[in-house]
Amino acid sequence: MSILKNILSPADLKRLSPEQFPALSQEIREQIISAVSAVGGHLASNLGVVELTVALHYLLDTPLFRLSNLCSQYHHNHA
Repeated sequence: MSILKNILSPADLKRLSPEQFPALSQEIREQIISAVSAVGGHLASNLGVVELTVALHYLLDTPLFRLSNLCSQYHHNHA
């Protein structure tokens, strides 16, 4: 069963247990690889921040607290 399909907002992520984060992170990586394979783009910078992004959304009050990931010269925003 897909964990990612049930995540529609940061509130959904907060309902997960931290033990589910590795499986969720793997699903996110698979989605990133699929998207980049189809349309191109930067793979490493996106794959490198998956666990960080999941943890920040879990710990912080997002979307009220806006996240901004700086990764090399690329800027990945999370509204």
